[in-house]
Amino acid sequence: MRAEDGDLWNDPQEAQKLMRERQGLEDNTTAIRRLSQALDDNISLIEMGEEEGDADIVSEAEAAIRSLSGEIRARQVETLLSGEADSNDAYLEVHAGAGGTESQDWANMLLRMYVRWAERRGMKVEVLEMHDGEEAGIKSATIHVKGHNAYGWLKTESGVHRLVRISPYDSNARRHTSFASIWVYPVIDDTIEIVIPESDVRIDTYRSSGAGGQHVNTTDSAVRITHIPTGIAVACQQERSQHKNRAKAWDMLRARLYELELKQREEAASATEASKTDIGWGHQIRSYVLQPYQLVKDLRTGTESTNPQSVLDGDLDEFMEAALSHRIDGGASEPVADLD
Repeated sequence: MRAEDGDLWNDPQEAQKLMRERQGLEDNTTAIRRLSQALDDNISLIEMGEEEGDADIVSEAEAAIRSLSGEIRARQVETLLSGEADSNDAYLEVHAGAGGTESQDWANMLLRMYVRWAERRGMKVEVLEMHDGEEAGIKSATIHVKGHNAYGWLKTESGVHRLVRISPYDSNARRHTSFASIWVYPVIDDTIEIVIPESDVRIDTYRSSGAGGQHVNTTDSAVRITHIPTGIAVACQQERSQHKNRAKAWDMLRARLYELELKQREEAASATEASKTDIGWGHQIRSYVLQPYQLVKDLRTGTESTNPQSVLDGDLDEFMEAALSHRIDGGASEPVADLD
């Protein structure tokens, strides 16, 4: 086996890549064995319960099998995560649309939703950049989601998300529609070389923003890098050191350009860029209705949930699984539906 080759670590980058692949295979094998054993055990319980006339045992085992079926389905969908960067960590950006406090509060709700989703899957989240709203919520934020297949799952979430609710900021209790956009791109390692001439970028420094406290910088240590040919801009304010923020921002820019290349290979760059640049009607991928009824609907796949609170608490797997299947079945350039 290559992992046992004594010369493997002469190339640390190749060794780390191989060990990640090995760990992923071991995790999948362990999960399959566990699910198979659990299925066999519950089938045996059903047979025993039927022989002894114990309806409670049969009911409990059947419920356990139904629960297992959800995890098995997720494992099946995970086999679709075979893209070049699907196993990588991910950067996720949230941007509020037009509408001031309403959209900024909605952007913050989305950020919380993805943090909760990552925590459910045992992933770690690191906040790289955040701009607070004037009254509530956030104007934008960037997080680093660390975990196996983070990009593969989250890439289905790029697009505009629409919220309909009775506004908590409207004294007349009127219904409001708000928009915010999500943009996801993979964290790339040193084995992927992205060359960016410094003449193609503009680097700005500024003072970090935040709600206050010891973690807010008081110097101009935050860094924003703009790639002039594409207009792509990234920012990092996580560290107190401008040098560290600059290095992280360069990593993020390389990742964004790499993600753009992946999209171009899929011949979907024009559609996804359109969904990112216009945060409003006609470009949304999912609608979250809290009033006058309760419904979350994905406009690409038709997947629905009548429990918006659960979805906003991070219960997104059903939507992600459907979107992944849709990408494979329908091609990468599926249209984004309009909402009447």
